[in-house]
Amino acid sequence: MTKPYTEDDLASQLSQDVAWRVREISDLKAAVHRADATAKNSLLRALVTICYAHWEGHVKFSAQKFMQHITLRKFQFSALDRQFLKNHFLPRLGSLAQKGIFDRSELIDLILDSGNDRFSKINDDLINTRSNLNYEVLLELCHVCGINGSLFEEKSTFIDVVLLKRRNSIAHGEDTLVGVEEIDSLPDDTIGLMRTFSNELQTKAYLKGYMAA
Repeated sequence: MTKPYTEDDLASQLSQDVAWRVREISDLKAAVHRADATAKNSLLRALVTICYAHWEGHVKFSAQKFMQHITLRKFQFSALDRQFLKNHFLPRLGSLAQKGIFDRSELIDLILDSGNDRFSKINDDLINTRSNLNYEVLLELCHVCGINGSLFEEKSTFIDVVLLKRRNSIAHGEDTLVGVEEIDSLPDDTIGLMRTFSNELQTKAYLKGYMAA
């Protein structure tokens, strides 16, 4: 896949990623509808796992592509929203507790002197779903990308309980019940979440909302 040099490149890549995931979720949803009562229970459990997998996969893919889109432009940090300078140094802050005053002072100097440096690489640790994309982790990713995490607050229980908790239970071999009444709501809500995250990043890219005010 080509790099997302332009806003249209980014939008196309995020849309394509949503599309194949939606197709797979929809195919499984249709199979659940067609299945007999015995097979339906097993397929519903599979539907939970595939919905979670695509939710986590799309969030990680989209955030990585959004960041790549900005790094390709090689803006100076001084031209970008301050969050990008914070992102640059966040991974190094974790080790400061074991460092002495000279090391900490050196890092502060680096931060103060980095305004003219160019944003050309994103630390992979910042775009990390931790294989457990709960609402709190999602908020952190939204913060790193500079988008409004409160858009997902209404679906926080769905993310934490319906998707993640039950995915984990199923993955650990537990006999987790998935109701027949969720055949439509489970995939529809998952797809809605993916599209919201993708659309927010695309809008931010088109409006250049990542630039300094």
